[in-house]
Amino acid sequence: MGKAPPLSPLAPAAFPELPVIPGVRFATVEAGVRYAGRTDVMLAELAPGTAMAGVFTRSATRSAAVLDCEAKIGNHDSSGAAIIVNSGNANAFTGRNGTESVRAVTQAVADTLNLPETRVFSSSTGVIGEPLPHDRINAKLSSLKTSLSDDAIADAAQAIMTTDTFPKGSGTTIEIDGQMVRIAGIAKGSGMIAPDMATMLVYIFTDAAIDQPVLQSMVSALNETSFNCITVDGDTSTSDTLLVAATGASGIRVTENSIGFMEGLRRVMLDLAHQVVRDGEGATKFVEISVTGATSDTEARTHAMAIANSPLVKTAIAGEDPNWGRIVMAIGKSGAPADRDRLEIRFGDVLVAHNGWVNPDYREEDAAAHMKQQELEVHVDLGLGGGRAVVWTCDLTHGYIEINADYRS
Repeated sequence: MGKAPPLSPLAPAAFPELPVIPGVRFATVEAGVRYAGRTDVMLAELAPGTAMAGVFTRSATRSAAVLDCEAKIGNHDSSGAAIIVNSGNANAFTGRNGTESVRAVTQAVADTLNLPETRVFSSSTGVIGEPLPHDRINAKLSSLKTSLSDDAIADAAQAIMTTDTFPKGSGTTIEIDGQMVRIAGIAKGSGMIAPDMATMLVYIFTDAAIDQPVLQSMVSALNETSFNCITVDGDTSTSDTLLVAATGASGIRVTENSIGFMEGLRRVMLDLAHQVVRDGEGATKFVEISVTGATSDTEARTHAMAIANSPLVKTAIAGEDPNWGRIVMAIGKSGAPADRDRLEIRFGDVLVAHNGWVNPDYREEDAAAHMKQQELEVHVDLGLGGGRAVVWTCDLTHGYIEINADYRS
């Protein structure tokens, strides 16, 4: 692989201080799956009784690891569990070899940690179409087991990176009935980001006690307004996986009516989703696109994603050009209902157009000033109904081309 891209200008100052989650231990190792001189395998060991929920890519060419996780996610018993992740190789479009590699890795992890194989979840991320050298991973399992630690989540975030320029983490602590419940998560993702489920690879942990069906319902619902509302380049990965593990170690019972916990989990998921956009390959701008006045929330999201995925919109943003005509174009092509003569468009606080025509008081220099900021807002009101949606994206720069033209070399 070519040289690593420079740190995103939208990166946070540092990896956050995350709460330690009782019932979870992490370990990382350099296995040489693809990269040299860096960790590329992460293992998370989960306490007995852990509930697992997940959402996965709906790509028709999803990887063997995704198919395996989908088959296992509803299985819950009192045993422990584990998550094993490698970077550098997606183990996708690898036929029978891919299935055999997943089975070999998950069985080896199960044997190493004395777990049922049905409770071992694997993920792979990286180049598509190359056989996974799973023997290199299995050869490091003993080392991984001996180095498991409850405070190594930052190392885990580093090990799962591919073209990411910074490790991504988020956490919070919530008070429930006078006692504290902790949530912490990590993610990887930078390109091939147009989720149709969750996105990329995301692993979230909590010490709350939650029944699996309740946890699954929460994760599926929150996913729709977090990971399923971001896009970098309009391409959906074969490997997108979001797993949420509730160890129950706090003893605090969370139900479907636990609004505080839901809000805490929402904040963590949304923060991680935003970090993925901020690390979009070659990105220099973080863009929030809101659409109101649609005939439904679904139609609003269709319009918002059409704007967010438009190469013409994204390159104009990269060039700091307030070319609102490209917004009009994207709305028109989305396929969702729109009325040209009711459109209203704003860049930040600048009213660009309303009633289907440019605002008589619009001054392009005002909009241009907004476009020079690192964090931008584009708002469209369709004037048709009460539907609304918010999505997040980044600009499209020459850096994206450089990274992806060099990815396999």
